[in-house]
Amino acid sequence: MKREGDAVSFIERELFPTEKSADLESLTMKALVLAGGTGTRLRPLTYTMAKQLVPVANKPVLHYVMQHLADDGIKQIGVIIAPETGEQIRDALSSNPWDVNFTFIEQAEPLGLAHAVKVSRDFLGDDPFIMYLGDNLLEEGIGEFRKRFEDSGADSMILLKEVDDPRLFGVAAIDDDGRVCKLVEKPEKPPSNLGLVGVYLFSPLIHKAIDEIEPSGRGELEITDAIQKLLDQGCNVNSLIVQGWWLDTGKKDDMLEANRVVLDQWVKSDLNGEVDDESRVAGRVVLGRGCRIIRSRVRGPAVIGAGSIIEDTFIGPSTSIGENCIVRNTSLEHCVLLDGVTIEDAGRVEDSILGRNAVVRRTSGNHEALHLMVGDDAEVLL
Repeated sequence: MKREGDAVSFIERELFPTEKSADLESLTMKALVLAGGTGTRLRPLTYTMAKQLVPVANKPVLHYVMQHLADDGIKQIGVIIAPETGEQIRDALSSNPWDVNFTFIEQAEPLGLAHAVKVSRDFLGDDPFIMYLGDNLLEEGIGEFRKRFEDSGADSMILLKEVDDPRLFGVAAIDDDGRVCKLVEKPEKPPSNLGLVGVYLFSPLIHKAIDEIEPSGRGELEITDAIQKLLDQGCNVNSLIVQGWWLDTGKKDDMLEANRVVLDQWVKSDLNGEVDDESRVAGRVVLGRGCRIIRSRVRGPAVIGAGSIIEDTFIGPSTSIGENCIVRNTSLEHCVLLDGVTIEDAGRVEDSILGRNAVVRRTSGNHEALHLMVGDDAEVLL
């Protein structure tokens, strides 16, 4: 757990309340968190890092998921991992500040969400469970979702959100009482604008439904097909429409938006670094221990990690800078810098994500703004 005053402590204090309902603790429920996949849409970052570990406001997305589950009293959490990134996921969860029990389950190939449930059968047993995609963020947590599921006696419950282009999502048609009538995966002619959010609740009946479906045209066992099988068998599938924000962090723009939203809504000033007399810090800013601000301006909401040096630089809103970074003679805005990044004389850098230990330097006189997506250990010389 980060100590009080570290750069991400504001999230742990503010984003996830600690009160738990006695009703929620009375039912044994497990969780299945999907932390596999290849993360192709976030390359080059995901050549060397699991997509669920890319930080939002200096905290891995996967940690938000675990905090949501722990705050809801769930103690038994199965984690789906891929052979390529499984060790990274294990390491990222090893400190276990949530005091939960992890079971790591390897999915040898990314053959669909329903396949992930299938390979987790021994862990899940005959318990109800919540399935949570490890690269998704929810403003409201899962407490209300779970309570509705338990109160309704449904066989499954899905979270839905109104989306602009439902052809890009699994889509549900529901009746006036919120019961699901039909599900279809990425339809050409959507039956509604209600897209599936990456959080699901299931009774053990889902296992039989999965056993009875066939791989889709893309060769995967689709969870939408399994839920549709429940519907075909007369099971009760309910829904809850998400009112707060839902963020899928699977692409660069989505990750930057998630960083902006979390900083905008949850950051509170927490200045543990050094700010010299020639610098100005305005708005809601978090400075980690040992961070130094020298002849610079920082305008929040922003987070700067422990040990970082900001010199002769402007840091604009919606920017997260990891630990032990160096930024000199540069203007940053709406950016995410992972640990160990060095940026010098780069002019304006906007809407960018820079991987661990990346280096960006500009030696030319070109003053156009840079928009970068750079992987770990990359060097960009301009």
